Amino acid sequence: MEHYPHPRLSWLGTGRMGVAMSERLLDAGEKLTVWNRTRAKTAPLADKGAEVADTIGELTEHADIVFVVVTASADLLEVVTGPAGLLHGGANGHRPAVIVDFSTVSAEASAQASTAAAEAGVAFLAAPVSGNPDMVAEGRAAIVASGTAEAFERVRPYLDKIAPTVTYTGPGQTSLLVKLCHNLMLGMVTQSLVEVTALAEKGGVSRADFIDFINGSVLGSTVTRHKGRALAERDYTPTVTTTMLRKDFDLGLAAARALEVPMPLGAMVQQLIQTAIAHGHGESDYASLFELAARAAGLDHAEHGA
Repeated sequence: MEHYPHPRLSWLGTGRMGVAMSERLLDAGEKLTVWNRTRAKTAPLADKGAEVADTIGELTEHADIVFVVVTASADLLEVVTGPAGLLHGGANGHRPAVIVDFSTVSAEASAQASTAAAEAGVAFLAAPVSGNPDMVAEGRAAIVASGTAEAFERVRPYLDKIAPTVTYTGPGQTSLLVKLCHNLMLGMVTQSLVEVTALAEKGGVSRADFIDFINGSVLGSTVTRHKGRALAERDYTPTVTTTMLRKDFDLGLAAARALEVPMPLGAMVQQLIQTAIAHGHGESDYASLFELAARAAGLDHAEHGA
């Protein structure tokens, strides 16, 4: 492996996910300069010793590698290719050597950002993450990355500090397809869990007892443990909202359509996600899909909130 001098690291985007991931680097002893549109959200990182930049340009002046976590495709293009974006450079004309995008965005937006970066002499890695902020903080997230092998090897030591599982899938935006497949499966597994939980409860089994059994069986997994707890307690404090999951299903099914891959189960779950949003669960955790299953099963608490 080629050895590089220790780079200056910067972080753009400090929502819940960005904070959890960047804290992993700070806790590992790395120095970071951070920026967020809402400056107040950088406070937890400043408390841990991070420098806070006032603008993206100022962030860029002090960056060899910039890690990015934003919500949507338009946000990525704005912060990378926009007139005040990373590729515009800082006041000193400096641009980062590598941009690592952890966001789950469309392959088209990622490719557009990657092309613009290459034209500016900047390497670009698409590196979406599996795991919510709590799982990141616990050291149980996974990262899948694509782009040039050289850029990946350069940033691999820092990715390893953020997540125990780091997978490289080759050039281009292949990592985004992997992440979309992951999120499609996540929604489908969760829908399966809420349906069988409603069936067990309708038959007189407590949700908590049923979830305990599933978690101790061959079907037990990180998903059944985390989402099972939410179902048992009907606690839909969001880690990933139903609206965010809908975005991923929209992107995933669009990719399936482009590649001529039929996904009947995925299409059905997409419509159930849409129904949950229509019933007011858009900003709740996607475990709130259980409320639809409970209502359809005629469970009393679905009607009366008991």
